[in-house]
Amino acid sequence: MEWGTLVATLGGGVIAIAGTVLADRLRTRQEHRRALQPRRRDVYTEFIAAAGAAHTELRHLAQNGAGTTGLEEASRLALTDARVYEVRERLFLDASARIAGAGQTMFERLRALRKAVAAGAGISAPAFHDVYHPYLDAVWAYREAVREELEGRTLSPSDFGWSVWDGRERCAHCAGRGTETAPGSPGTPGTPGEH
Repeated sequence: MEWGTLVATLGGGVIAIAGTVLADRLRTRQEHRRALQPRRRDVYTEFIAAAGAAHTELRHLAQNGAGTTGLEEASRLALTDARVYEVRERLFLDASARIAGAGQTMFERLRALRKAVAAGAGISAPAFHDVYHPYLDAVWAYREAVREELEGRTLSPSDFGWSVWDGRERCAHCAGRGTETAPGSPGTPGTPGEH
């Protein structure tokens, strides 16, 4: 046997094996990405839904007080009962770095809202609105990031006829009118569609 034939045969074998390994690796990555996409979509949705449930309870506490339990305990339970902490951990495991960062910002702003409510800030109080509107802004930033990652397109405030996400321009309390409006009525923070 000549050396040239042996080298050519061995070289061809190495190329064939390398090609097979590379193709298998690419197929495994593609399968992993396909499995990750639905998991991400689920946890992204679950996180914003949990934050929304906590937000609703915090608004209720700010409007009506805690009743027989203290505001500190009731506001902590709002986040715990909504499973915000649990879902946040899942978000950190499955989310892209950008979504995890947007989610963490939203979480921190939700906790600031919880602290204001725990301190007794009522729904009409400036202390409530000082943390409420940054929270709304973070919610929309999270939604924008998720939509861009999952669908390649995003929303802007102008899609809703707004100029900013934080809701201050639509807030009866922040506009200086000082009138009490019922939750969910136009111009009230937390109007459906704002959060």
